[in-house]
Amino acid sequence: MLLCIPIAHTHAKEIAANVQLTPQKSSALPAHLTTRLQWARTPQLEYSDNDLNHQDRAAIVRVVSDETGQATIQESTGLPQLDQMLTSAAKAAQIKPFTVDGNAIPTIGYQAFTLKLTQPLNSNDCIYTFNSENWLKQQQDKSVPFKYLKQPVLQVEREELKGKDRLIKFKFKVDKDGQATRIKIKKGSGIYALDEKIMQAISTASVEVPKTLWLYKKSSLKDQIEFRLDNCQQ
Repeated sequence: MLLCIPIAHTHAKEIAANVQLTPQKSSALPAHLTTRLQWARTPQLEYSDNDLNHQDRAAIVRVVSDETGQATIQESTGLPQLDQMLTSAAKAAQIKPFTVDGNAIPTIGYQAFTLKLTQPLNSNDCIYTFNSENWLKQQQDKSVPFKYLKQPVLQVEREELKGKDRLIKFKFKVDKDGQATRIKIKKGSGIYALDEKIMQAISTASVEVPKTLWLYKKSSLKDQIEFRLDNCQQ
C-alpha cells in the first residue's frame, strides 16, 4: 500500500497542473489603459450608404470593458442611428480580459472605425440638398422671419422620391442658444424615411431669431422644402 501513495500523489499533481483556473475579478486594482484593444471577438458592423448619410465616416470611440470583456460605447459618433449600430456591435463583441497576478481588471481603450460608402456617388448622380423656402429667400437677401446660420446638412437621392415631387412642411422651436428643438412635421411627404431625414437635418440646425420673437414662448418657426424631380443638382 505504501507503493501506491507516491503514484496517487503524482497523478493528483498532473490533474492540478492541467486545470485552468478562471481569473478572479478585482475592483481593488485600477483599470488597464491601452491604445490598442485586444479583442477576443471583434465587432461586426453591417451598414448601408443611408446609415452613413451618403458620405464616408471615420469614428473613434472610447470603449470600457469590465472583467468579463463586455464593452460599451462612451462617446457619440454624431449620427444617432450609426451610434446605436456601433454600440450594438461592441456589445456583441468581447475584449480579452487583462489580468494582473491572476486577477482580471477592467480595460479602457479606443477603437477606430473606418466606414466607407458601398456605392460612392459619381458626377451623374442627382442629389437634393437642404434648399428650403426660408433658406432660398435668405440666400437672395430677402426678408425672412429667421435665419439659418449655415445650411443644414441633407442629401436626398432622386430615387428616394419614389417617382413623385414631394413637399414637406415643418415647424420647430429654438432654445436660448439658437438650436432647433421640438421639431414637428406639419405636412409629410408620404415617405416616412424622407420625413425622418428632414427632421434629422433640422435637429442639427443653428438659427438666428429676431429678439422680439423671444417674447412669445409658444411661437414656432415654420419652413418648408420641396423636392422636384426635374430640379436637382448633378
